[in-house]
Amino acid sequence: MGYIATLALMLAALWLTLSGYFHNQLLLSLGGLSVVITVALALRMRILDDEAAPYYRAPRLLAYSVWLMVEIIKANLIVAKTILRPNMVLTPRMVRIKTLPASGFGRALFANSITLTPGTVSVDLDDDEVIVHAILKEMTNKNDFAEMARRCAWAAGEKADGEEEVSA
Repeated sequence: MGYIATLALMLAALWLTLSGYFHNQLLLSLGGLSVVITVALALRMRILDDEAAPYYRAPRLLAYSVWLMVEIIKANLIVAKTILRPNMVLTPRMVRIKTLPASGFGRALFANSITLTPGTVSVDLDDDEVIVHAILKEMTNKNDFAEMARRCAWAAGEKADGEEEVSA
């Protein structure tokens, strides 16, 4: 029921924002009808799940994005400091990292977060592992990746460290 309500509210908000018709009763009625038809079609097609209506994740994803931006800045400083040295020494490594997020969304968020962080790239994503290439040995600390995986699981609304699962 939560997915139906969030999808309907978001579709209504999108329609009102894009149309701008707040006072015309006929157009408001048609907009409401289009929202009802869209939600009914989504239910009939059985595609209404957490990936079709992920809006409940927005606050957590916003908080995660702020944390990720700080980590990106830190990694930028490390990479810049390494590159600007006259005797630049790169120590590339490939490591296998266990993924904590169980959902496809959580794993994709984890792999993309690694790639967004300067100096690291997700090379392959298996069911429970990500193969990561890092340009510096210092960037392959598994504890740092474990923290990112924990935060990705939290942002995706999954159980982590005894926390209750988020449901809509």
